[in-house]
Amino acid sequence: MLQLSFKNRIASHYIITTALLIFVVFFIIYSIVRFSVYSHVNTDINIEVEKHLTEIEVVGTSFHLIHEEEWKEREHNTLDVNPVFIQFIDKKGVVIEKSPNLKKQTLTYFSKKIDNEVFDTKLETNTIRQIQVPIYQKTKVIGYILIAMSLEDASLVLNNLSEVLIIVYPLILILLFFIARFIAGRSIKPISAIIKTSNVITKDNLTSRIPMPQNRDELFVLSQTINNLLDRIETAVEREKQFTSDASHELRTPLTVIKGTLEVLTRKPRDAAEYQEKINFCVKEVNRLNHLVDQLLLLARFENQKQTLKIEKVYLNALILDTLTLYSGKINNKKINVKYSFLKDYFIESDNYLVVTIISNIVSNAIKYSSENGEISILLSEENNKIICSISDKGIGIAKEDLDKIFNPFYRSSPTNNPEIKGYGLGLSIVKRITQLLNIGFEIHSELSKGSTFILYLIRIP
Repeated sequence: MLQLSFKNRIASHYIITTALLIFVVFFIIYSIVRFSVYSHVNTDINIEVEKHLTEIEVVGTSFHLIHEEEWKEREHNTLDVNPVFIQFIDKKGVVIEKSPNLKKQTLTYFSKKIDNEVFDTKLETNTIRQIQVPIYQKTKVIGYILIAMSLEDASLVLNNLSEVLIIVYPLILILLFFIARFIAGRSIKPISAIIKTSNVITKDNLTSRIPMPQNRDELFVLSQTINNLLDRIETAVEREKQFTSDASHELRTPLTVIKGTLEVLTRKPRDAAEYQEKINFCVKEVNRLNHLVDQLLLLARFENQKQTLKIEKVYLNALILDTLTLYSGKINNKKINVKYSFLKDYFIESDNYLVVTIISNIVSNAIKYSSENGEISILLSEENNKIICSISDKGIGIAKEDLDKIFNPFYRSSPTNNPEIKGYGLGLSIVKRITQLLNIGFEIHSELSKGSTFILYLIRIP
């Protein structure tokens, strides 16, 4: 099957619609002209009927012309441009009188036609318009007057008109097709720009954008949408490159430390205590490496696909207390005062493992960035059918300009100012993605040197 180009399809659809419209217009024109012509002929016939009915005299059961000689000498004696044929017959159909222009011809009486109704018929080979008007003697029909007019001129006009319309019709459509094709080509010019731009875009060249059309129409919206899509793709690719670069760097660092430590151990014999110290150090670095890999894998799960959720009843009070127990060693080492307030038992329906991951990361951050003898507050409350979990610390805080960046993987706010605090900058990235997955509201309020507050809005079980 022949496949038309988009430009030709637009032109074809336009022509099909236009063809139907022109056909209707031409049909209406032809019908109006035909109606006008026939209406004029009918009017002339009726005038002739009225005139000639006054020229007959009814005597008994018969009739005759009042001024027969004068009638024969009038205009019906010759064949006019649009001649009128007149014929009188009795009730048996016998011709009593006829106009001289009929010569040897006679008009046919049609007994099945309705009286006083105008109809088309033939006079030998000529088309005529005829009427049959009864002549009455009181209420009794004693004869008929047949009056007809030639339709040759009318037929000629209508035939010429139909021929002109039939010839002009395809010519107009062909002309309109090329005009529509030209206009369609100009209208879809931005599509050519879209195709051209799309062909030059590769993974290494995402900076090209589609030129915006001058008219703010559907093609403008399409171009704008594609440009916005390209912006998002470019941002995602750049973020992916940065993530890969940062992940490689973070993985290489502990591996380099482990390799260096082992190389030092192999240079000369050492005592058991020294071996023990270096091996413990390597084990610590391996643990850090394992933790980093676990976090990277968790992030990858959210980046690549929406993981299958295991929805169950999650008891928030017990979950928070279990998390504090897990980090009790670090809390005690830094002598942090933990305050928590639960007015009642709070529970939601969600994925228990993911909610644990959220709370664990936030509590871990609060402990990590709190100073010795610091304070952490955890509050559970309920408002507007939602459970609000607030975890606050009085640690180093986050700079205002860094609040929008801390959710990016491997980003850490002012790490050089606090080199003693270790981390990879993945915790809040994981928290952000999980809260989006679970439809949990998440806010951070922070001020440098005053601490941070992490707020979770969880939908409670109805």
